[in-house]
Amino acid sequence: METSRSKPLTATSHAILGLLALKPWTTYELAQQVRRSLGWFWPRAERKLYDEPKHLVAAGLATATVQRTGRRTRTVYAITSGGRRALRSWLGEPAPPPSLEFEEMVKVFFADAGTLAQLRATLESIEEGAKQRRAELRSMIEASSAGPYEFERRWPVNALALRFQLDHEALFASWARWARDQVDQWRSTTDAGDWNWMRALDDASARVRK
Repeated sequence: METSRSKPLTATSHAILGLLALKPWTTYELAQQVRRSLGWFWPRAERKLYDEPKHLVAAGLATATVQRTGRRTRTVYAITSGGRRALRSWLGEPAPPPSLEFEEMVKVFFADAGTLAQLRATLESIEEGAKQRRAELRSMIEASSAGPYEFERRWPVNALALRFQLDHEALFASWARWARDQVDQWRSTTDAGDWNWMRALDDASARVRK
C-alpha cells in the first residue's frame, strides 16, 4: 500500500505496523520485541527499526509522543486508525515467495574449493546452531506459558509461527546430520568415490527424516 505523503510502504513497514497494533512502543522496546518474535523469520525488520517508525509517522500511519520522566525523555510510537486500515489491507495482498539467507549453505555450495574437514565443520556448525536456536525457542515458549503473558490472546497465531520455526530448525539439524553421514563416504570434496548423488536427489530415497 502507498500513501500520497510518503514513499511506498515496504513489508518491513507493515511488520512494524503490526507490532504497533499490539500496543505503543519506544524504538528500544520495538527492537526488543523484534528480537523475540519477528527476528526469527524477518531479521531485516531490526535493521530498519530506528528509521521506520518516523516513516510511518510521516505517512500518517503512526503518532510519536515525547514522554518525560524526570530529566529523561523518550518517544513512544502508536498506530493510528489509518495505520490499522493499511495493515489490514496489506494482510489481504499476495506476498512474494520466501527467500533464504544462509551463509553456511554458501560454504557448502563451494565446498569443493576447500577440504573435507572444513565441510564437516560447516555441517556440524549448522546442526549445533539449529539445536541451540530450537532450545532457545523452547525456553521462550515455556517461560511465556508458565507465567503472566502480556499477549495471552495471541497464543493461537503465535503458535502457528512458532511451530513453523521449531520445524524449520529441526529440518536444518536433520539435514546437517544426513549430509555428514553422506560426506563420511567421500574421499575428498572433489572425489565422492562410489557415493550415489542421483539417489541422494531422489525424493523416494531416505534423505531427511521428519
